[in-house]
This record gives sequence, structure tokens and C-alpha cells, in this order.
Amino acid sequence: MTHADGAERLDYTGAVYGSLLAASVVVGAGALGDFPRIELALLLLCTGVVFWAAHVLTRLLGERIMYVPLDRREVRRVCMAEWPIVKAAVPPAAAVAATPLLGLGPEGAAWLGLGVALVGQIGWASVAALRAGATALVVVTAGAANLVLGSAIVLFKVALTH
Repeated sequence: MTHADGAERLDYTGAVYGSLLAASVVVGAGALGDFPRIELALLLLCTGVVFWAAHVLTRLLGERIMYVPLDRREVRRVCMAEWPIVKAAVPPAAAVAATPLLGLGPEGAAWLGLGVALVGQIGWASVAALRAGATALVVVTAGAANLVLGSAIVLFKVALTH
């Protein structure tokens, strides 16, 4: 996104969304039982890529409907704008992949992946509010709202696995 003054504006929406998506993937996989770490890490990354592609296609089609000409530059711009969805899946996937080094089993891997995804979600929402020039109250509210959303995912994990 670009400001009226021509300066590039960072959009954290995809990172927040991607982090929540990653948390959901961990919960969904955990509900199926113990998931091998490498499969869970790959599932996180692949899901991020699929959702990224869906967002890119949706935006390109939507912009086409709005008479924005589609050329290579526009496609690249949209691909890059939506890339944070994929980037948000990398830390939880890396955390899950690293769990053998930490001595964690599959359940511990899932919890660590979920925790990393939720910290990312809350962090990205807070950073977005800060970068937008929000007041301290709005920054805290953005973080708290995302904590509530993340907590819902944790509650679903607990309910589905017990």
C-alpha cells in the first residue's frame, strides 16, 4: 500500500491473519492425534502458501473488476502484499521442527507451535497499531483483542484433544 505522499505503507493484516491461521492448523492437526513434527511443520507452510495464493487470486480478480489493469508489476505487487500470510507460518513451523532439540514430543511440539503462532498474532497486531500511530490504549486493545481470539483457539485445542 502507498500513502498519498508516495511513501510505502506496511500492512500487517496478512501477518495477523497468517498467525491465526497457523494456530488453527496446529489445533486442527492436534485434534487428529499425535502428528509427526515434520508433517505438522510442512502442513503449516503449505497451508500458508495455499491461503496466500487464494488471497492473491481474490485480490487480483477484485482489482480487475475495479478496472485496475493487470500487468506483471500489479501481479508482483499483490503477491508481495499478501506474502506476510506465508511469513507468519514460518516461526511456528520452525518451532515445531526444532522441538527434537528441545526434547519435546509431538504434544509439546503442537503446544509450542501454537504458542509461537499466538505470540506472532498478538505481536503483529500490536506492531500494526503502533506503526499506524495509535494511542497506547488502542495498541493494548489490539493486543488484547488478539489475545482473546488466540485464547479461543487454545480453548478449542483443549476441548478437542481431551
